[in-house]
Amino acid sequence: MNDKWNAFVNKDLIIEPKESGRLNGLTFAVKDVFAIQGHTSGAGNPDWLRTHHPAVRNAPAIDRLLEHGAKLTGTAHTDELMYSLNGENFHYGTPVNPKAHDRIPGGSSSGSAAAVSAGLVDFALGTDTGGSVRIPSSYCGIYGFRPTHGAVPIEGVIPLAESFDTVGWMARDPKLLLEVGRILIDGKSQEGSFNTIFLGKDAWAVLDKESKEALLAFDSLLEKITDHSKWVEISEEGLSEWSNTFRIIQGLEIWSEHGEWIREENPKFGPGIGDRFEWTSTLKKSDCIPNLELRKKIRQSMSNLLGEEGLLVIPTAPGAAPLLNLHGETAEQYRAKTMQLSCIAGLAGLPQITLPLAEVNGLPIGLSFIANRYQDLKLLNWVNEFLEKRSF
Repeated sequence: MNDKWNAFVNKDLIIEPKESGRLNGLTFAVKDVFAIQGHTSGAGNPDWLRTHHPAVRNAPAIDRLLEHGAKLTGTAHTDELMYSLNGENFHYGTPVNPKAHDRIPGGSSSGSAAAVSAGLVDFALGTDTGGSVRIPSSYCGIYGFRPTHGAVPIEGVIPLAESFDTVGWMARDPKLLLEVGRILIDGKSQEGSFNTIFLGKDAWAVLDKESKEALLAFDSLLEKITDHSKWVEISEEGLSEWSNTFRIIQGLEIWSEHGEWIREENPKFGPGIGDRFEWTSTLKKSDCIPNLELRKKIRQSMSNLLGEEGLLVIPTAPGAAPLLNLHGETAEQYRAKTMQLSCIAGLAGLPQITLPLAEVNGLPIGLSFIANRYQDLKLLNWVNEFLEKRSF
């Protein structure tokens, strides 16, 4: 395989299918955080690779795919310890965004997104804690899915923040996204449809003008295929407050998980990553009780809003992928806006799918749909029906 996109850590790591199934003939890559028997996952950092050992067994998510006929074809690059949304790796370079070579691919599942977008594999596994499947999927113009927290086995995956970590996946075809979901998602397929569409005013306000105009073109179609469509304020406290709550709880869990290793090994991190880890070391759970309480409130309010038949429609990201090597205040402002959008599903533990429905100046823009907890397969089915109706 010619990896001119720098998508892979190891493009030659091949595992043949274990059995025959609904994924026969299809290939997939995995983010370099999944356990693969006899292989050491590097988590985007040479010091992590140096201080860890080969896995004794595959992550369950990988085995499920192999047991249904899929062929594992390569491990893909990630941001260091999954703690970024950019995809720019100081040690291994940045995977090329196949849809915009001068722009970031998004992270931390950057290599997975690039491999799918470039057609190197049929689909790919990533992880999504704070947007790490949804954001690169939007930037690279592909379909991406973050499941309900806990709906897909997370065992054998290097953790970042346990109460937010999920196994997500990406594909160029929404039908394949659904097929993979049928294999990975625990629980029965939900019946029924979604009759009410909610468009979040505060989420859409984060978008730049051109992206908002491009995505709102689909509003009339949504109104036609549902009984009710209405604009709502998602957050009583403000999405910036929600984002800050996510950031603090995530930071607490990150230091709890990785603080000891960082203090013992003093790993070399790229610009920005080390500062973020150092910040997490200053957090104390006793000081963050209001944030934990707010998360409980958010989970309940989102569940009440969506019920059994509601969908929340938001932009996946504030706009198109930012330019490469963007630093300073501009980069931080864009990251803050991105987190205001991606924290919604994260805080509430909800399933979210991003669709490459629009372009601005030739750059892909993702539109997202969020359903209530454990309505993952129902959501994936509905999206495929929505896309079929759109084609008429």
